[in-house]
Amino acid sequence: MLDDSFHVFDTTLRDGAQREGVNLTVADKLAIAKLLDEFGVGFIEGGWPGANPKDTEFFQRARTELSLEHAQLTAFGATRRPGAKAADDPQVAALRESGAPVVTLVAKSDDRHVRKALRTTLDENLAMITDTVRHLRENGQRVFVDLEHFFDGYHYNPEYALSAVRAAAEGGASVVVLCDTNGGMLPADITRVVTAVRAETGARLGIHAQDDSGCAVANTIAAVDAGASHVQCTANGYGERVGNANLFSVVPALILKHGRDALPEGCLREMTRVSQAIAEVVNIAPSTHQPYVGVSAFAHKAGLHASAIKVDPDLYQHTDPALFGNDMRMLVSDMAGRASIELKARELGLDLADDRELLGRVVDRVKAMEQSGYSFEAADASLELLLREEQGESVRYFEVESWRVISERRGTTRAESSVLSREAPGAAAAESSVPAVEAVSEATVKLYVKGERMIATAEGNGPVNALDRALRSALEGVYSALGNVELTDYKVRILEGSSGTDAITRVLIGSGDGRRDWTTVGVGENVIDASWIALEQAVNYGLLNQGYPRI
Repeated sequence: MLDDSFHVFDTTLRDGAQREGVNLTVADKLAIAKLLDEFGVGFIEGGWPGANPKDTEFFQRARTELSLEHAQLTAFGATRRPGAKAADDPQVAALRESGAPVVTLVAKSDDRHVRKALRTTLDENLAMITDTVRHLRENGQRVFVDLEHFFDGYHYNPEYALSAVRAAAEGGASVVVLCDTNGGMLPADITRVVTAVRAETGARLGIHAQDDSGCAVANTIAAVDAGASHVQCTANGYGERVGNANLFSVVPALILKHGRDALPEGCLREMTRVSQAIAEVVNIAPSTHQPYVGVSAFAHKAGLHASAIKVDPDLYQHTDPALFGNDMRMLVSDMAGRASIELKARELGLDLADDRELLGRVVDRVKAMEQSGYSFEAADASLELLLREEQGESVRYFEVESWRVISERRGTTRAESSVLSREAPGAAAAESSVPAVEAVSEATVKLYVKGERMIATAEGNGPVNALDRALRSALEGVYSALGNVELTDYKVRILEGSSGTDAITRVLIGSGDGRRDWTTVGVGENVIDASWIALEQAVNYGLLNQGYPRI
C-alpha cells in the first residue's frame, strides 16, 4: 500500500453509478471493486449504506467476498440531521455499522443550500459537520468530508465556506474535499480558490470535479498544483449528467507529468485492461477516443505522421502506449503513404520495407478502393489479405462459381382467439383467424474446392445469415476448423453521395474463432453484394489463420 501523502479515491460505485442508463447489481459492484483494486487505487467508495438496500448488501458481502490488496473501502453518507445527536441518527449508525474503515461524509458549505435545502441555521450546519465527524472518529473510523457545492458557495459567501472547512478539520476529518458539484468551474478558478483555502485554514484538501464545463480532469490537476493531495475520480469518467473527472486520465497525468507516486508499482500497465473490463460490466461500449486507454488513443492516419513515426514514435506521441497496456496502431486510408503501409504491414507481421515498388502499388490500390467506398481503418483482416495478394501470395481457399439468395414471405392462417359477436350478445363464440407472416431467406452457393465442385443450400434468418450457412455447409466437410469460426458483429453503412435504393453500401463483418477476432469489409451496389464480399474474406482469413494450405 502507498504511503498516505497522496490519495487516489475512486467513486465509480457511488457517483459514477448515477450516470443515466447505468444500473449496477451488487455482483457488478463487487466485480468493479476488484478491478479498481487491481488498478491500485487507494480508496473505493462503495455507496450509501442505510439509504440504499443494494449498497447495504454490498458492504455486508464485501466483508467476506472482497480481499483487497491496495484499496480501502469507503462508505458514503450525510452528516446528522438538524437538532439530533450523531450517536442517535439512524443514517450515521448505518455508516458506523457498515464495517468500512473509512467514511466519506457529504456536508453543506454553500449558505444558500443550508437555508433552502437543509432548512436550518448556518451555525447548526457547522455543528452537524463537527459532531458527526467527531462521533465517527471516536468509533475508530477515518473520515473524509465532501463539502458539496464548495466553489459556488465560496463565490457567494467565502467566509461561510471557509467556516465549513474549519468545522470539518476541527472534528478530526483527515481530508476536506472541495467539490465542484455543478461542474461549472474553470482551472483558473480552481487554482485561485484552493490556494486561498489552503492558506486560510491549513487543512488537508481534496478535489471532486464534475465535468459539466468539460474541465473536470484539468480542474483536478489544477487543484493538485495548488496543493490538494486527494483526488476523487470515476472509471472512464462515468457520473451524473456529463460525468466526473476520469480516473484513467487523471492518474497517468499525475504519474507521468507530475511525478506523483499515485499508484503501486506496475499497476499503471493494467489501466487499459481495467478500463475496458469495467466498461463491459457497466454495459457501455468503451470510448474509442478516450485518452491513454482508447483504441484510437495512439492511432495514426496521416502519411506525414507515419513518416515521422517510422523514424521515432515519440515524434508524434506524447508518451509510450505500452505504459498503460495499450498499443500504437497505424490506420490505412486514402491519406496513406508508403510509410503508413510499411508500418501497418509490420504491425500485421509482414515486412515490406525493402520493396518500394510494392509499397507504391499498395498505396495506389488502397487509395482507389477507398475512393470507391472501402475503409480499411477497422478492417485489418481485409487489408492483410490485400497485402498478401500484392506480394503474390494466394489468399483463397475456394473459387466461387455463383451464389443466389431468395427472400420469401410465407403467409399462414391460425386460430388466434375466440370472440363474441357485438351484434348478437350471448351468441355462440366465433373463431377469429389472424394471418401470421413468416419471412424466410434461402441461399445457394456453388464453389470449387480443391478441384471439386460443391453445391450447398441453406435457410437463414435473413439473406446474410442464409449465405453464411450455405457457405459453411459447402466448406466444412473439407475445412473442419471452420466450425470454430463465427460471426460476432455486422455493421451496414450507406455511403455519402448516394441515396435511395441505388445507394452504395459498405458492410463490416466481425468474426472470431475463440483465439482471435478479425474484421473484414465489403462494398457493393446493394447490401447483399457487400455482405458477400466481406463474408468471403472473413472465411478466407479464418482458414488462413488455421494454417490450411491455399489453392
